[in-house]
Amino acid sequence: MSLTHRLASEADIPALSAVMDAAIAELQRGFLDSEQIAASRAIMGLDRQLVADRTYFVVEDGGRIAGCGGWSRRATLYGGDHTPGRDAAILDPATEPARVRAMYTHPDFARRGVGRLILQLCEDAARAEGFRRLELMATLSGRALYSQCGYRDIEAVEDARGGAAVPLVRMAKAIS
Repeated sequence: MSLTHRLASEADIPALSAVMDAAIAELQRGFLDSEQIAASRAIMGLDRQLVADRTYFVVEDGGRIAGCGGWSRRATLYGGDHTPGRDAAILDPATEPARVRAMYTHPDFARRGVGRLILQLCEDAARAEGFRRLELMATLSGRALYSQCGYRDIEAVEDARGGAAVPLVRMAKAIS
């Protein structure tokens, strides 16, 4: 396996959506029941603002999308275009953490370094813009990776906007 990475473009969005759908459907099993997985689709997904801001990465293996994810200098912590409550306010790198956003690995590439690569890209890019901390909202299936990469729990929450309570964990890491 030879992973490459690049910034996402608008043309990638249909393929990225397919990766996200597969990741939600398959990688959440064992952590969430079927109602929670269905509800996850209402609170997760791609925020096109990340693509427009040029902060969203695509990781490929031989031209096949293995995963995607990004970071943001905006206030929204998680959620896709369709998720209510997004906030496009620009964060202050001196006082506020950047966000890690919309991390998804295609199930065929799970546990092969895709997520670690995306996290490193996000951390390096946020650090280059002067951010000293990162925050993210982890799914239960992603929490172990984030912990292994130095992220620490801030709080456990549940988001029921999709009709069933989906457990999530807000996490943070210093990157200075």
